[in-house]
Amino acid sequence: MLLAQISDFHIGVAGADMDRRFDSAARLERAVQHLIRMEPRPDAVLCTGDLVNDGLPEEYARLAALLKPLPMPWYVIPGNHDDREHLRAAFAHQGYLPAQGFLHYAVELGPLRLIGLDTHVPGEPGGRLCAERLAWLEARLAEAPGRPTLVFMHHPPFATGIHRADMMGLEGSDALAAVIARHPQVERVLCGHLHRPIVKRFAGTVASTCPSTMHQVALDLGLPGRLALVPEPPACQLHLWSEASGLVSHTSYIDDFRPAA
Repeated sequence: MLLAQISDFHIGVAGADMDRRFDSAARLERAVQHLIRMEPRPDAVLCTGDLVNDGLPEEYARLAALLKPLPMPWYVIPGNHDDREHLRAAFAHQGYLPAQGFLHYAVELGPLRLIGLDTHVPGEPGGRLCAERLAWLEARLAEAPGRPTLVFMHHPPFATGIHRADMMGLEGSDALAAVIARHPQVERVLCGHLHRPIVKRFAGTVASTCPSTMHQVALDLGLPGRLALVPEPPACQLHLWSEASGLVSHTSYIDDFRPAA
């Protein structure tokens, strides 16, 4: 089974800053075509947050139109730039989002179980996994202890060394680690938020982040400063599962190198 992960689209309304400065809608369109042209095609697509830039209903309508050409199922979770209720309303017809509360869900997909987690905190750039959210995750993992499982969410549960990004991290990471450590069927924790591919061993499994389809953040491990953008190409990740090899992940570049701003 092959899963694609795309992240941090930051879709704005037509003519808004995201279009003029970063070409965000056109870049997501190219990412969608990139996935469609793949051989073999991914069986499903995980969209790991910051789907739109300002959480507006018209942004979600535009996003839905951009994702519509995908012939495979796709699954969304919110990031810090999203609006929980507007996202829910836009994609309720897909059937996997809950009607109220946090936007958590579990999906059975071939040999894998996918668990989407909602780390969104309204008005804050960082994320949170509170006791209620973690209890929900614990219950879902306990339902299928023998089934290989991928957990996906927006905010990564680890510090990266990119100081400004770490200031917008995930509250509750240690408690999440305790939950994940009790459930060895978790093959990977897949995240977005950082606009870079980063990998860390976490709670007996592996946690990773996906590049953005829009622009990338500079790999700056020096003194604290602003988050700088770099002319690295948009990219997605591919997660290939087999019983023999487990989960193997690849980064697939979508565009040539070009200035991000």
